[in-house]
Amino acid sequence: MKNITIGLVGLGTVGRGVAKLITARRSFVQEKYGVDLRLKAVCDLQIDAKFLKTLGGVTAEKDFNKLINDPQIDVIIELIGGLHPALEIIKGALNNGKHVVTANKAVISTFGQELFKLAHACGRSIYFETAVLAGVPIIKTLTEGLAGNHYNSLHGIVNGTCNYILSEMESTGISFDQAVKLAQEKGYAEADPSLDINGKDSAHKLAVLVMLAMGKFVKASDIYTEGITHIAAEDLQYAREMDLTIKLLAIAKKKEDGIEARVHPTLISRKKSLASVNGVYNAVLLEADVLGDVLLVGQGAGAMAAASGVFSDLINLGIHNAERDRTWIGDDPRETTKLKLLSMDKVRTDFYIRLMVIDRPGVLSKITGILGQYGISIASLTQKAVSPGAAVPLVMLTHNAQESDVRKALDKIGKLSDIKAKPVVIRMEPL
Repeated sequence: MKNITIGLVGLGTVGRGVAKLITARRSFVQEKYGVDLRLKAVCDLQIDAKFLKTLGGVTAEKDFNKLINDPQIDVIIELIGGLHPALEIIKGALNNGKHVVTANKAVISTFGQELFKLAHACGRSIYFETAVLAGVPIIKTLTEGLAGNHYNSLHGIVNGTCNYILSEMESTGISFDQAVKLAQEKGYAEADPSLDINGKDSAHKLAVLVMLAMGKFVKASDIYTEGITHIAAEDLQYAREMDLTIKLLAIAKKKEDGIEARVHPTLISRKKSLASVNGVYNAVLLEADVLGDVLLVGQGAGAMAAASGVFSDLINLGIHNAERDRTWIGDDPRETTKLKLLSMDKVRTDFYIRLMVIDRPGVLSKITGILGQYGISIASLTQKAVSPGAAVPLVMLTHNAQESDVRKALDKIGKLSDIKAKPVVIRMEPL
């Protein structure tokens, strides 16, 4: 029997879920996997005494250093999130000869290579399955299940909050603000949802996926990131009329000279697999060179979904070290140095453009003329209403065009006196 003694830092909703699983399923893990997971201590600034009693003999601390310096603790679980003091907790644990399990996508995407080097120098492992897709095993799939494959691209719905908001807007026709409020009421969005709706959460997760799938450490801050705040219910309605839907996608593509990495709302065909992933569900579509397309789907939001991933990491860590007593392959600090992050300006896609224009003769010719100046051709164009002299929506789809050209053209179009609102632009992916 492999004995694993655990210190848990961060007793929020996910931390409480993890603590419950470790306690309630201790016998199950012993019998099935030959690993004894024992929770010795928890750390948080505020600890519910009644909850602590349910854990049976677990010590409570307010100073995480007491857990880090405890020679009886083998593994530190870090669940406080953010960069600091999470970084210091992880480094302190490794330097004190402890393994680490974390759900912290921000710290892994920002300091992953540094932490992995330290882990290998200390002969310890960092497990981080829950950093992306909560309990859905995307990390283990990339590092072990599909070992030997090269990945040409990945497209991911990696933020449950945004996916829920867009799904509700599409299915019910409610506004963006109404959908955000509903997500907050159901516990799918924070009181301040900005990290989700501005795309930053997805960018951190994409940085982790690029690191594992394509061997390049990139900073989330270097990934082109666009949120969903400019998407209106009518955009989802117009998309549906064209047999399309809108998803916030995290996209990475390997090119001859580097890697595209971007997060933005994306139009995809309703016939594609990702189009059917709704609500708080997340998914990643991998294009593997040997196996082909692989789709992983599961709940990407919720305390128990995340707790499930952390608990799985603990079990895997216990089995792995019991069998081989060496570091895990998933926290390899090496990278493919010849790859570079490509500029968003060079990305080529089809585009959806919605303009609010004054309904009068000659306006359309001005718009198409400017697009033509930048080599942008129109695949389809629809004026969604007729109201002479008033502003009406004009919706167009373009053929494949370069990002920088579209930006320049729309900047020029946006300055026309006939344009009464900022153009809405959504990129398209054929998948």
